[in-house]
Amino acid sequence: MPKLLLSGDSLLFALAGLAASLLLLALCYIWLRGLLMLALGRRAARLRLLHVQRRRLGHRLAALVGRSLPLQRHLTVLLEASRNRLTLPVFMTISLLLFFGGFAGGALFFASVKGVVVLSGIVACLPYLWLRLKLVGLQLRTRLEFLPVVEVLYQAYVMSPHKNVRNVLSAVLAERRVAYPLQPVFAQLQRNLAADREVEECLRVFTFTLGHQWADYLAGILRIALQEGNDVADNLRELIADMRKAQLADQTERNKLLEIRIASFSPIFFLALFLFVNFKINPHNAYLYYVLDAKGRGMILDALLLIFGSFLMGLYLSMRRM
Repeated sequence: MPKLLLSGDSLLFALAGLAASLLLLALCYIWLRGLLMLALGRRAARLRLLHVQRRRLGHRLAALVGRSLPLQRHLTVLLEASRNRLTLPVFMTISLLLFFGGFAGGALFFASVKGVVVLSGIVACLPYLWLRLKLVGLQLRTRLEFLPVVEVLYQAYVMSPHKNVRNVLSAVLAERRVAYPLQPVFAQLQRNLAADREVEECLRVFTFTLGHQWADYLAGILRIALQEGNDVADNLRELIADMRKAQLADQTERNKLLEIRIASFSPIFFLALFLFVNFKINPHNAYLYYVLDAKGRGMILDALLLIFGSFLMGLYLSMRRM
């Protein structure tokens, strides 16, 4: 039995070394390639070549994700809604490199299959969680400013002689009548519509960016006006009336969202405080237990797993309450 355990540990360390080597080779390849292209002055020219772009690791990963259309659509909309400059290939490359780093770190520090799976999974999901957190923060900032913007759109729509939503939206943005937190969101919608993208796709990005039911209702009204050309002044007036009635409840819901976000980050603070106190009181024993002893490392791994689970739950509740 000890021989089997030893062989299993040896295999785990070999896989950890392989993952660390792949991570190091990938980073060295990216660094050397960027340095070489910069030195030769051909980076911009090569980026314009379609066959060179398709040979990149990120584009191959994006093509792999592209086989699952719902996943590709979700990631593309998330990147656009969070107003992030990362492209899907770059996002997939970063996630893959973090996965290799988590794999190597889990195998070297925890020396167990559970440590490898947990740490590599957590680290690989960090870019996605970062985008989600960025989007939730944007939704919290724009939640209370949504009603005044809808009122401005309604006034401009009523005063417009042709009742054209595209022209009304362009005029409102040109006159800077939209407050800042929501100005980039409606400007993004206007740009997408001006670029002749599908109305459904433009509204999907719009509702995903705002993330609450009032944005869904407004998107439904805009869909009718854009696709069928109907007069939606009455619909906008009814939406404004409903939002005014629910304004107090909306403020209460926003306070609950802030409480959920604070509660999601509190376990990380308490874990850091717990480890700091232990290392401050007795550094030698704390090092022996939390770093050298397998049970201590397992306790830290379980704590990380629980913190990650509570963080996901808080993020999920935040999205559900939007």
